[in-house]
Amino acid sequence: MQSPCNRRLGGAAVAVAIVALSALQAGGAPPPVPEVTAKDRAAIIESIVGDLNDTYVFADVAEKMANLLRKELAAGTYDGVTTLPAFCELLTVELQCVSHDRHLIVRWEPPPPDVGGKPPSAAEERARELAELRRGNYCFERIEHLPGNVGYLKLDCLADAGVGGATAVAAMNFLAGSDALIFDLRDNGGGEPSMIQLINSYLFEAPTHLNSFYIRKGDQTEQFWTQAHVEGSRLTDVPVFVLTSGYTFSGGEEFAYNLKSTKRGTIVGETTGGGAHPVRRFPVAGYPVTVNVPFGRAINPITGTNWEGTGVAPDVPTTATAALDTAYVKALETVEAKTKDEVVKREVAWMREGATARLQPFAVAESSLRGYAGTYGLRTVTSEGGALNYQRRGRGKFALVPMARDLFVIPELDYFRVAFERDAGGQVVRLVGLYANGRSEPSDRTAR
Repeated sequence: MQSPCNRRLGGAAVAVAIVALSALQAGGAPPPVPEVTAKDRAAIIESIVGDLNDTYVFADVAEKMANLLRKELAAGTYDGVTTLPAFCELLTVELQCVSHDRHLIVRWEPPPPDVGGKPPSAAEERARELAELRRGNYCFERIEHLPGNVGYLKLDCLADAGVGGATAVAAMNFLAGSDALIFDLRDNGGGEPSMIQLINSYLFEAPTHLNSFYIRKGDQTEQFWTQAHVEGSRLTDVPVFVLTSGYTFSGGEEFAYNLKSTKRGTIVGETTGGGAHPVRRFPVAGYPVTVNVPFGRAINPITGTNWEGTGVAPDVPTTATAALDTAYVKALETVEAKTKDEVVKREVAWMREGATARLQPFAVAESSLRGYAGTYGLRTVTSEGGALNYQRRGRGKFALVPMARDLFVIPELDYFRVAFERDAGGQVVRLVGLYANGRSEPSDRTAR
């Protein structure tokens, strides 16, 4: 028998999980997959029900979830699930079916490997976690100074500011001279509010109420404001763009939601995953199982609500793949519009035009591309597989991306472009190398 809830939302997924776990066990790969009996299933459910009724953010929803699990257990719905990992997967589907809360997860937690014949202590586990965070650079994946003086930071999770704060401060100080900022959260699955608070503090001048969490247990509310002091310079008048995807979740969503609701940032990409509840992990006594229980809900001080179940909608919708190029073009547009220095304006316009061409190449028929192929002194242009390539003697080969008729950009060389000139009969007779500083290098065609 299958639960009606499971049948509607997740039966196929659970069946796949059971097959996969059985295959893993049959292959003998560690860790071994433990089995569960009827007694085990009942004990695990009662432990989870207790945590839900005591802590879950919505008491009425907790009661509905508890009723479902107990009803289906008594009906024998779960009798065919005999491995612990598969049972955890099934319970997750059941609970999310009622709550629609993607933070609510039941996990099988395989015991960690023994160290010297003994399980690691809590201190050893904490040391391991901190070491992993350090090796991962506290999720500060990439930081760059992009042409046009645009700062770029790829942040793949949000470490606690108590351990990752120094890295955050270093990153924000690296970006301090930028004329625009791009925060890439497309691979950010969440983390700690303290890191959001720290980074957001660099973007506001006056004290700003970012978010609040209402905690059901104790009927209390915790507020998060920007910090009164930051190390280094604030970037309060710098345009900010935030990249999102369908994977962006939880704390990553709060980061985006804070800046969107305050109109401090422009969100570019896809609607995010839709998880706004803070979570506490509870162990199930006697079993290597934990349950993530959302214990509160976010309340934005401006909207009065949050992104739970809906996600954060982008201001500029595009695919996750195109989000960076799209935001970069828009960042360059804002820099170009703001600057009064004509030299800087021309440089930024050059970068913007090239970035726009990479994002939306000019359409050129393959037959027309072949007309550019040939030798131009030290330069060679070849047509291969519907694409045009450029090579100068002694250098590598680069793809030419059409920017306009007879004008091409090379994505790897943002300072350089290739133009072609024609004779009165329309034949290509010359290649001209164009540089961002205004210099040009013409080369007559010497062979086809």
